[in-house]
Amino acid sequence: MGTATFSDDFKRDAVAQITERGYPVSEVSERLGVSKHSLYAWKRKFAKSASGETDKDAEIRRLQRELARVSEERDILKKATAYFARDAK
Repeated sequence: MGTATFSDDFKRDAVAQITERGYPVSEVSERLGVSKHSLYAWKRKFAKSASGETDKDAEIRRLQRELARVSEERDILKKATAYFARDAK
């Protein structure tokens, strides 16, 4: 069996889903078909260094990730509502 080779852009996007959008590693791993080990390695390689970050900065980043995720979920629900409302007519 051969191993898949992923581009750096793919890896950065996968890491962004974990670090910026707040998705769990296990969920991203399953969705993209990549091992958790690979994601953790990519995270170490591509994630922005958090050195010198204060507790306030960390909390702000966490809240921004949560907001992005909740906004994405809201948009999905809006689309689903519109879809089902259209079928009900």
